[in-house]
Amino acid sequence: MRPTARRQPKDSFIPPPPPTPVDFHHRQYPSRDSDVSSRPSSVGVGGRPTLDSYKDRQFQQSVVSTINSFLSSHNFPITFKTTFPSAKDILETLKFLLSLLDFPFSKLEDDLPFLLKRLNYPFKLNKSILRSPAAPHQWPTLLALIHWLIQIAKFHSHISSSPKQHNAIYQYTVNSYMLYIRGDDDAVEELDCSIKEKIQQQTAAAQERLDEARRGVAKLNAELERLRTAPSPKEALEKDKAILENDMIKFHKMIEELSSRIEQAERVLEEKEKQLEAKEAERETICEENEELKRRVEAQTFNARDVERMKRELQAVERDTAEAELARNAWEEKAWDIDTTISHKINDLEVLALDCNQALRRLKIGNGIQYVLNDKGTTPAEIMGIDHKIMLKPALRSFADEIKKGSMEKLEECISYQKKSGENAARLEGKRNQLAAVQLRVDEMETQLNMKKKETQEYTSGCSAEAKKMLEDIQLADHEIDIMEREAAEVLKTSELKLQEAIKQSEEEIQMRVSELFQLVDSVSKFKEHVGSKISEMRRDLSETAAAVSVECRGALHVER
Repeated sequence: MRPTARRQPKDSFIPPPPPTPVDFHHRQYPSRDSDVSSRPSSVGVGGRPTLDSYKDRQFQQSVVSTINSFLSSHNFPITFKTTFPSAKDILETLKFLLSLLDFPFSKLEDDLPFLLKRLNYPFKLNKSILRSPAAPHQWPTLLALIHWLIQIAKFHSHISSSPKQHNAIYQYTVNSYMLYIRGDDDAVEELDCSIKEKIQQQTAAAQERLDEARRGVAKLNAELERLRTAPSPKEALEKDKAILENDMIKFHKMIEELSSRIEQAERVLEEKEKQLEAKEAERETICEENEELKRRVEAQTFNARDVERMKRELQAVERDTAEAELARNAWEEKAWDIDTTISHKINDLEVLALDCNQALRRLKIGNGIQYVLNDKGTTPAEIMGIDHKIMLKPALRSFADEIKKGSMEKLEECISYQKKSGENAARLEGKRNQLAAVQLRVDEMETQLNMKKKETQEYTSGCSAEAKKMLEDIQLADHEIDIMEREAAEVLKTSELKLQEAIKQSEEEIQMRVSELFQLVDSVSKFKEHVGSKISEMRRDLSETAAAVSVECRGALHVER
C-alpha cells in the first residue's frame, strides 16, 4: 500500500531545463570583441566559444546558406548575402524569428536581451548593437545571433510537431509521477479515471472507424466479386467479332468459289461457241460446195465414167454427212451435258445466293444489296444480278471499317474498365492499409488497456493479500495482548505487594534519613557559625595588616624625599 503522506521533493530534485541546441564553433586562441563578451556555454561544450568563426569568410557563407534555406522554407521574402545587409532586413528577420518562437514583444531593443538571457544565449548582447545593426563591424555578432535563433526555432518547431498522443501519454506520466511524489492519492485516482475515460473514448471511436472501414471493405469486396462474376463486355464483343470475322471469311470463300466456277463456265462456254462457229463455217462451206457441185453437174454432160465418179463422190458425201451427223449428235449430247451442268451450277448458285442474301440481311450491309440470278446473262455481273467488285466490296470494306471502329471503341471501354478496376483495387488496398493501421492502433490500445487491467488486478490482489496478512497480524496481536494483560495483572498484583513493602521500608529509611538530616543541619549551622567567626577574624587581621603596610609605605616615601 502507498503511504498517505510523503515528503515533498527538494529543489535539487527538479531537473534543470533542457539545453538549447546550439553548436558552437571556436578556435584555440579566441579574440575579444568590444561589444560582445563570451561566457560559459549552457550545453557543456569544452572551451570558451568566440565570434572568430563567424568572422571567417568561408564559415559566413555556409551560415548564410543555412539561414537562407530556413527562411525560404518558411516563404520569408528576405535573403542574405555575404556582404553587409541593411538594418531593415536584419530587424525584420529578428522579428520573424521571434514570431516563430511565439514570443510577444513590444520593443525589440528591450525585449530581445531578456529573451536571450532566458534562453541562455552564449554571448552577451548590448542594446547598442540593435540600435545600429547596419554597422559593418557588428555583422558577425548579428550573424551569430540570427544563426542561433534559427536553431532555437527549429527545435521549437520540432517540439510543437510531436504527436499529440505521445504528448498526452507523456503529460499523464509526468502528472501522475508528480502527484505520486506529492502523495495526493485522490488526484492520482482522478487522473487515472480521466485517462481511462479518454482511452475508452478513443477505443470506441477507433472501433467505430474500424466498423465503418469493414463495411466499406465488404461493399468493395461485393462490388469486386460482382465485377469478377459478371460477363465481361470485352469477351462478348470479342465473340461477336469472331463470329462476324468467320462469316466474312466464309462469305469471301463462297464469293471466290462462285467467281472461279463462273469463270470456268465462261471459258467452257467460249470454247463451245468457238466450236459452234467453226461448225457453222464448215456447214456453210459444205453448202457452198454442194451448190457449186450442183451447178457444175447441171452444166456438164454425163457419161458412164462421170456417173461412176459422181456415185463415188456421192457415197463419199454420204459418208461425210453420216460422220457429220454422228459428230453433231455427239456435240448435241455434249451440249446437253453442258446444259445439265449449267443448270446444276445455277441451282448451286441459287442456294449460295440465298445464303449470301441471308448473310447480307443479317449483317445489314449496303442498301438492300441482294443477288438475283439471271440464267440468260452472259457476264458474271449479269448472271449474279450485281457486280460485287463495284457494289459489294465497298460495302464490305465499310462494314469492316465499322467493325474495326466498334472494336476500337470496345477496346477503349475495356481499357477504361481496367483502369477503373485498377483504381478500385488501389482504393481497396488503401482501405485495407487504413484498416490494418486502425487495427494496429486498436491492438495497441487493447494491449495498453490489458496492461492497465493487469496492473490494477495485481494491485488489488496485493492489497487483498496485504489486508489478509494485516488481519492475521491483528488477530495474533489481540491474542498476544490478552496474554500480556493476564501477565500484567499478575505482575501488577506482585508489584503492589512489593510496593507496599517498599513503601514501608522507604518510610523507615526516610525517618532515619530525616534524623540524620537534622543532625547534619545542626552540624552545618555550627560549622557555618565557626566559619563566619574565622572570616571576621581574618578580615580584622587583613585590615590591620593593610594599615601597617600603608604606614610603612608612607614612611619610606618620606625618607626618600
